[in-house]
Amino acid sequence: MTTHEQQEQAQQDTKLFFSRNLLEWYHGQKRDLPWRRHRNPYYIWISEIMLQQTRVDTVIPYFNRFIERFPTVESLADAPEEDVLKCWEGLGYYSRARNLQHAARQVKEQYGGMVPNDRDAVFSLKGVGPYTAGAILSIAFNRPEPAVDGNVMRVLSRYFLMEDDIAKGPTRVKMERLAAELIPEGEASHFNQALMELGALVCTPKSPRCLPCPVMEHCAARLAGCETSLPVKTKAKPPRPEERLAALVTGRGEHAGRVLIRQRPSSGLLARMWELPHWPAPPAEGGASAALLPEAAALDRLRRSLRQAGIFARPAEHWMAAEHTFSHIVWTLQVYRCREEDAPALPLAAEGRAAYAAAAVPTDGGAAPADGTQGGAASVEGPQGGAVSVNGTPGTIAPADGTQAGAPPADGTQAGAVLASGMPAASVVRAMDTPDAYAVDLFSAADSPVEQFADGSGNPEDAGAVRWINREDMANYAFPNVFLKLLNHYFDELEAQKL
Repeated sequence: MTTHEQQEQAQQDTKLFFSRNLLEWYHGQKRDLPWRRHRNPYYIWISEIMLQQTRVDTVIPYFNRFIERFPTVESLADAPEEDVLKCWEGLGYYSRARNLQHAARQVKEQYGGMVPNDRDAVFSLKGVGPYTAGAILSIAFNRPEPAVDGNVMRVLSRYFLMEDDIAKGPTRVKMERLAAELIPEGEASHFNQALMELGALVCTPKSPRCLPCPVMEHCAARLAGCETSLPVKTKAKPPRPEERLAALVTGRGEHAGRVLIRQRPSSGLLARMWELPHWPAPPAEGGASAALLPEAAALDRLRRSLRQAGIFARPAEHWMAAEHTFSHIVWTLQVYRCREEDAPALPLAAEGRAAYAAAAVPTDGGAAPADGTQGGAASVEGPQGGAVSVNGTPGTIAPADGTQAGAPPADGTQAGAVLASGMPAASVVRAMDTPDAYAVDLFSAADSPVEQFADGSGNPEDAGAVRWINREDMANYAFPNVFLKLLNHYFDELEAQKL
């Protein structure tokens, strides 16, 4: 036998040792996880999507609640998106939930509600990449497909002393090829789970537990004394910090005990979820953070932001700080208490007249010019008598969606919801208890533009609805985790004050 043949034989023996010992260890040490109690491909698919970027201990209660609420592909496909997001609430990375539901609809429509046992078909599902496809096919259907995630790449890098950068695509391809070679015949389901289990419990990132490792005898990195320096991975660009001012608007009168929440745009970051209104903080001198921003400057910026969003509230004092981390950005939220106020009875500034006129229905049936000129222009009286006139005709203003002035929006939203014109209703007119309606000065020339939504994503025409909610109402809305915690903290404080 030549030296080359001896080396190849030694390599094969090393691979065989790895596969055999790993499987033996797994059968004796595997954790009792709910998705391991059956081979239901739908449940396995759910678990794999949830386990992306999330710890097993965190996923277990979410998985149990999710399959109880959506036990079949069809039930997930047919559910309102709001229900799916609410069930996912707190788990983060909400695009996973949206993609999962989209893929469930694909399975329902194209495969009769049965998760396909076909590589190309599984790959075609939205949100399913190489790892998830391999996990579904191998674990649920016992097909010899590799399922290579971060845990697996770490184990293989150390055992075979591979110094390739695992952040690069060619390295993943190389690892997938190697992992496929290691799968014992007829054992794909158990073997792939064993690889993941070893990486999660023994061959951990910072402090690998080499002594109880079932394959330590032939681990090349351990033998070379470099197990803690592998795998090689290029550091990702750190998320960009962003300071934001958030408004905890507390209600009074009929809204007493309630908090104002706002819906995000239908596309972009955290699409269609609910939050406390918040905006970028103005830059502080010397690049200081919003936490060091003079309170007067923060309150002024928040006041103007609330006005331009059509929310009638006065910022009062700093309440608390919170942080929310995305893959590319970190929000540091400075949260201020704000108190609901009545809409001020002020004339519109010139900058707002065009939008104001466009949102009103001319009483003579003609179009109101956008430049505010005589003829068909929308003239706005002062607060004398409390009346507002359009085209010289006294009376209230008809909203752009055709509803009666002063009537609540057709969708049941509170005052402040978006009208059909895309403008917040409160920025056009506020319905009062009297027969009169008052125009609101939300376009003061002294105010610089303030973005309507937290990150500038989405279209302002398709979001921005607001609601007044109490703690019980929270069950009807899906919140990002940071706002869920803030709201619960506030209601805890409120309940403590009543004791």
